[in-house]
Amino acid sequence: MASTHAEEPLAEDTADHDAHIYEEVMLSERMEHSQRLAVEELITTEASYVHNLQLCLSDIRAHLQKKQEFKEEMEMVYKIYCASYEHALLLVESYRKDPRLQEEIMDTLTATVPHTSASDLSFFLVMPVQRVTKYPLLLGKILENTPANTSTHEALAAAVRAMTQVNANINEYKRRREVATKYNKAEQLTLRDRFARLNTHSIAKKTTRLSRLLMHEAGIVAKTEDKEYDELEEKFQSVASSVTALKENVASYLQHLEAFLLPTPHRCELQMEEGPAQQYRRFAEHLHRAVFPEFRRRLDRLVWKPLCRLAEMLVGPQQLVKKRLDKLLDYEEIQERKSETGSVTYDEEAAMNTYLAINALLVAELPRFNQVAMQLLGQLLGSFSVLQQDLATEVLHEAKKEVEQMPHGHMLLPAFWRMVEDTLQQSGVQLRTFIQAFETVTPSPLLQPLNPAEERKVLSLVSKHGPDKLYQVTSNVSGSKDMDLTLQRGQIVALLQSVDTKGNTGRWLVDAGGPRGFVPAAKLQPYSLGPSQQPKMQMPALESGTERRRHSYVSPEAPKPQVATFTPAFQVVAGFSFTARSPQELSLQAGQPVVVLEPHDKKGSTEWSLVEVNGQRGYVPSSYLLTVPVQEPVGWSLPV
Repeated sequence: MASTHAEEPLAEDTADHDAHIYEEVMLSERMEHSQRLAVEELITTEASYVHNLQLCLSDIRAHLQKKQEFKEEMEMVYKIYCASYEHALLLVESYRKDPRLQEEIMDTLTATVPHTSASDLSFFLVMPVQRVTKYPLLLGKILENTPANTSTHEALAAAVRAMTQVNANINEYKRRREVATKYNKAEQLTLRDRFARLNTHSIAKKTTRLSRLLMHEAGIVAKTEDKEYDELEEKFQSVASSVTALKENVASYLQHLEAFLLPTPHRCELQMEEGPAQQYRRFAEHLHRAVFPEFRRRLDRLVWKPLCRLAEMLVGPQQLVKKRLDKLLDYEEIQERKSETGSVTYDEEAAMNTYLAINALLVAELPRFNQVAMQLLGQLLGSFSVLQQDLATEVLHEAKKEVEQMPHGHMLLPAFWRMVEDTLQQSGVQLRTFIQAFETVTPSPLLQPLNPAEERKVLSLVSKHGPDKLYQVTSNVSGSKDMDLTLQRGQIVALLQSVDTKGNTGRWLVDAGGPRGFVPAAKLQPYSLGPSQQPKMQMPALESGTERRRHSYVSPEAPKPQVATFTPAFQVVAGFSFTARSPQELSLQAGQPVVVLEPHDKKGSTEWSLVEVNGQRGYVPSSYLLTVPVQEPVGWSLPV
């Protein structure tokens, strides 16, 4: 009996132990089952998700194209996609406003992915945004059903932490991009809009920024040092200036190329049927009609347009760099107040976060932007060099074909240059012979007949400037600029300066007998005084014979030389009364005869003339003087 009672407690312990083991086995089986279900859910949903992405990238995209990324790290791909998701939705919304385009999109979805029941492209666009947020949840569910003592527990825990951090980084990147989008647009504001934005808050903020910037420059307060950003900004500014300079140079190159293509020598009619001249004509025609226009089109497509797009890409970063400086000044000001008071307001905290977001975004993306911009610049310069090389090759090829057809195309170069030199020498001799013959047989230029008023003006111009300064207008002149004269063909003018105020020798300053101004030099020819405009001379005896030479007077043989007496054919008189205003000036009465001593003042100005009247000398305005013919005596006079 004793042994029987002793065995009963042992049986109870064994039963409890078996029950505990059974519960552990069942719990383990349930956890394993839940874990398997969670893993299957992750794999199944991932496969469906990837399949839908493939549909977007292949079938849907290819189908839509007929009618008109996963290489980076997960975080980089998803944060860029999520930051651009709002812009993608705006683009889809714009599609809905076009009924024709919306109908084509729906037809494509129905034909390619009918099983998804997608009503719009946004069905597929939202999948990556939703998917990346579910990774921590799915991995966390697997982790909950994984025993802590297993080898996979730590790996799953690390995966959960990594995906949680990925989502946090995506949200932070999206916030930075939203801040950047707010400030990286170049605003085109009118003066009225700028005044409308002025208020006490904005004025106070700008004043605070300006005063702090001045304190930076004066060394009163220290600048916030950020060597990493400063190096990035310096490189960015160098890239921006390089893009601007290259754009200006290419634009200038295109303008010069356009000006070069304006002349068309192949359209000039030549009086030669065949020969080198016609060969050059065909060569020039081919260059202007085919080679150069094609080069210009390629230059525009491969260099100019990409360069303009690169310049447009600079606008956003330039705005952010400028805004960062403003926000940095605000940040420093708030930091000082925070160190003094120990706290900041909600708005001040937001301003500090704005600066940190802009600074972090620039530090993260400026290196990539600088690298891409430099690569594009290098490619553009390479394309420009290749285009120039192709142009030179094409021109030389065409020129070689024409040269081979010329009589001397196969001569050796030294012999060819000797032939050219001999030909030029012979042509030079022929040209000089022709010039000599031309000068011998060409008659002197005929003078345009002058009316009496013009004759009087000629005499006046002679008295002021001398006969060597006279020019006659060969065709009508219509003044189109300030200080330009309007003259008629045949008018006489006196040359004052053979250059205008800008040093242009094609426009001369002349005196038109009162008004002074500029005329084209090509419309003036030297004017020689006629016999009636020369001084008359009376001699006791003139040279006999019919041949007389002007300015050559020879007295007949006589026992003693005879002295010639001159009688002037014109005289200078005061055309208007003038009252002297200084001791250097001389008063005149209208009609009073004067003797012109110098037709200019001491400084060489022809506006004043030194004259003598009744033994007195002084300066008078040159425009007050007139040259009039001397009245011949009436009747007969006895010879002296």
